[in-house]
This record gives sequence, structure tokens and C-alpha cells, in this order.
Amino acid sequence: MARGPRYKVKYRRRREGKTNYRKRLKLLLSRKPRFVVRITNRRIITQVVEYHPDGDLVRITVDSSKLRDFGWKGSLDNTPAAYLTGLLLAKKALEMGFKEGVLDIGLRTPSKGSRVFAALKGMIDGGVSIPHSPEIFPDESRIKGEHIAEYYKLAPERFSDYERRGLKPSDLPSHFEEVKAKIMGS
Repeated sequence: MARGPRYKVKYRRRREGKTNYRKRLKLLLSRKPRFVVRITNRRIITQVVEYHPDGDLVRITVDSSKLRDFGWKGSLDNTPAAYLTGLLLAKKALEMGFKEGVLDIGLRTPSKGSRVFAALKGMIDGGVSIPHSPEIFPDESRIKGEHIAEYYKLAPERFSDYERRGLKPSDLPSHFEEVKAKIMGS
């Protein structure tokens, strides 16, 4: 470990690799609510977070498991689920008066067409104003799940979870449209 009078210990969350303080400061200087997207191994979590000196205040949280309430039978951590979760967050955010904000993807590397940007597209399509570049969004076919339907033709044995929930993966694009309509209509 470094020693000496000029050595400064980094903040705990920086040492643990949980927070990039430079990036956080830039987000906070916008003085807008942050639309946070976090992706775990099993689900997508989206939140609207506001800064407060005593600690950030989470105003709205939408987990991809809420999609089950709208009849979603697909996986909770793929690209279509990310889009629908972002769409559901935007709907709730507009109901609570959050019309604009900035995207916070945490420590994730921003990759073109990733699930993080699928969630952002859902938020944008839901009516929230977030600065973005249209080139980063996944293709419309990926958002609808057509890539999953194609892969099902090659390896149907990998989709037993879908079939157990009563969804044939080749029907995923039409199922996506049904759930999207339910979210927009509710």
C-alpha cells in the first residue's frame, strides 16, 4: 500500500469499484432527475432518482418482474424485456410529473444496441425527454425479439423456460406487441 504525507485514500465506493465519482458529478450538475438502468443476471431494474444532500432519493422503481402483471411470458432479462421495462417506467414517471432527465448507466460500458439502450428507447417512446443519439439504439427487430425467434429455430432445446410459461419463442414478436399495447393502454 502507498505511504507518505501526500497519499490520499480513495473513497470507499471507489475502492470497491461501485461508483465513478467523476461521472456521477457530471450527472448531478445537470440538476435533472436521473433515469437509472441496472441489469442483473435475471432482471432489469429501472429507477427515477433525485439528488438530495443526505442521500439520493429513489422516486420510482420498476423491475422487469412487473411485466408479469401485464402478461409477459418471456425472459425478464433480454432486450424486449428491457424495452418494456423502460416503457413502463416512462409511463409511471409521466404520471408523477417527471418529464425529462438524464440517463445513468452506472459502471456499464456503453455498447451500441445493448439492453441499457433498449430500456432508454422504451423511456423515449414512453414520452420522457432524455438526451441521446439515435444510433445507439438496438434494431427494431431486436427490440421485438425476432432474433430470439430465429435462434429458437436453431436450438429449440434451450427454450424450455419459455415453453413452460406457455410461450413458443417463435411467437415472441407478436407477444411483445400484445404486452406493449397493454402497457400503453393501462
